Amino acid sequence: MEMPDWALIRSFLAVAEAGSLSGAARATGISQPTLGRHVHAIEAALQVALFTRTAQGQALTEAGQALLPTARAMQAAATELVLAARARATGIEGSIRLTASRAVSHAILPPILARLRVEEPGIQIDLVPSDTSENLLFGEADIALRMYRPTQGDLVARHIADLPLGLYAAKAYLDRKGRPATLDDLLRLDFVGQDRMDQVIRVMAGLGVTVDRSFFPVRCDDPLTYVELVRAGCGLGGLLRRTGDADPVLERIDLITDLPSLPVWLTAAPQLRQSPRLRRVWDALAAAFAA
Repeated sequence: MEMPDWALIRSFLAVAEAGSLSGAARATGISQPTLGRHVHAIEAALQVALFTRTAQGQALTEAGQALLPTARAMQAAATELVLAARARATGIEGSIRLTASRAVSHAILPPILARLRVEEPGIQIDLVPSDTSENLLFGEADIALRMYRPTQGDLVARHIADLPLGLYAAKAYLDRKGRPATLDDLLRLDFVGQDRMDQVIRVMAGLGVTVDRSFFPVRCDDPLTYVELVRAGCGLGGLLRRTGDADPVLERIDLITDLPSLPVWLTAAPQLRQSPRLRRVWDALAAAFAA
């Protein structure tokens, strides 16, 4: 029996964790047909069935379940090898994989990265806008900007900023509906809410305003689309002040002055903290957000 190629093992892990070929394709960027071929190839190499097809996707067989911990251990060992090698690299040239929320990636990071490229043309940046938590210890990203304090104890983490939020509406919407003078006036206006997420509801509850999902006539979880809905006049919405104050279409409503800020945490795997290239990007991000 030959040792399966590492690419096949990675595809096995991706399908096992996603539960379907389509979910694994979204997570990895590898096409479904390729993942399907990889699964057939590793099953042939190991001479055992790893998955069985179900209505929901791909379910692990008993053999697949038994081999999963070993495959995960192989992934962890391979990642540890890569991280250790990166930590010993002495040159500053090369690539850094940076992940941040879609809102921060869109509204804040582009000018920061443009300045970094001028100062350090030898550093290449792979920016991954994502609202899911990439696992830094498994090498899915080198640096992450997160809107919460990391909970994994092995990560290097630093709180670098608090991004203020504001309540905004399109000027055209306020021209049509009137500008609120009191909290009661404010709550008679439309608000843009969220579909399956509940951050907006929780923020309003923290301000003493109890509402449920039906309070919002338009709902969307995607942060960039959310901004466009507010800009189009669908209602009021909480936005980063950096985004809202710079937009001539929007007007900030200051009746609520104690909106929470979004904390920004800079995180990295501990092995990479010794890399000059990572340190340069880490320091540049910390300085930019502090400013």
